[in-house]
Amino acid sequence: MTENTGARHGGAPASRGRTTVADVVVEKIAGMAARDVPGVHALGSGFARSMGSMRERMPGAGSGKSVTRGVGVEVGERQAAIDLEIVVDYGVSITDVAGEVRENVIAAVERMAGRDVVEVNITVSDVKLPDEEDEGEERQRIQ
Repeated sequence: MTENTGARHGGAPASRGRTTVADVVVEKIAGMAARDVPGVHALGSGFARSMGSMRERMPGAGSGKSVTRGVGVEVGERQAAIDLEIVVDYGVSITDVAGEVRENVIAAVERMAGRDVVEVNITVSDVKLPDEEDEGEERQRIQ
């Protein structure tokens, strides 16, 4: 049995090149991880969600909600810092939801992107009340 240590090619495979992770990759991972937490209604401020909703309706602008709306990141070679803006559902504990979002985002980014997350800053910009319509639902009804 032969073990491939990489000595023949100048070192271990991990030392033979460089992996770069783009900011948008970390933004998407963080956005999806935050949305997975119960109690998170949406990401982004009301204005950002309104603009995104309009952009989604434009022909050729792509389909689906923007995964990176409400997410900002700084990504280095080994570390990442993440800023999130969320809207929570009425009746949930904001501190509990923020804690779960933080844990879920850190776990996802560290596992998938291989970056140590040094901080996840969360801004709760709104609360979704049970009787409020989403901006997208309202626009579809008005058309």
